[in-house]
Amino acid sequence: MDRASLRRLLEEVQSGKLEIGAALERLKTFPSEDLGFAKLDTHRALRRGFPEVIFSTGKTVEQIVQIFGSLARDGQQVMATRATEDVYAAIKRQHPGAVYRAEARIILASEPSPPRTDKRVAVVSGGTSDIPVAEEAAVTAEVMGCPVDRIYDVGVAGIHRLFSARDTLLAANVLVVVAGMEGALASVVGGLVSRPIVAVPTSVGYGASFEGLAALLAMLNSCSPGVAVMNIDNGFGAGYFAATVNLDKNDA
Repeated sequence: MDRASLRRLLEEVQSGKLEIGAALERLKTFPSEDLGFAKLDTHRALRRGFPEVIFSTGKTVEQIVQIFGSLARDGQQVMATRATEDVYAAIKRQHPGAVYRAEARIILASEPSPPRTDKRVAVVSGGTSDIPVAEEAAVTAEVMGCPVDRIYDVGVAGIHRLFSARDTLLAANVLVVVAGMEGALASVVGGLVSRPIVAVPTSVGYGASFEGLAALLAMLNSCSPGVAVMNIDNGFGAGYFAATVNLDKNDA
């Protein structure tokens, strides 16, 4: 139940189109719904401006499908992260309008609505291997209502590639910088722009990268001010945070 659907419900009761008993029936799963294996936060869209998101890893296909259907009941956008093709096929059978963003590994109940702001989010990746995490961030920000510019494969080993995208970088209101290996890209971008940066270390790299720990520590020790750091491979968290910063109260 999001703000728009709750407002419609109250207006229908106020106008007499809907009886109070029927309204109560529609509100019976508010503010939470117990599925036995999961307790859904059906109040989150009202509190946070965006519904609860399904983290698919560790859940069975049946559990994901049931959660997805419950969250989609009021017609609100639903997002499942780290989802596979098999999960998408199962959801698609019950929700024909569902879409799968394969690179981001995200399933949506429907195509994202148009942006709610003109302020842009730039998602920058160090290498092509970082794109899955970068796409998770980009799609998340788009679904939450932000226009997104993608600048991929511009790591420090060929720094001239980043400089050629300088105008796009400077036009962004918030930037998400995704990099593995030594994680230096966030510091470089931080030295070029005056806007907030959300740095995301990835688990991309050889043995001594320790599955992203080296990039995480480098980003945490960045000498560029204005860099906030997410957990390893947490593109969703970065996209969500960037959208929260990018959208003002009226947008959300």
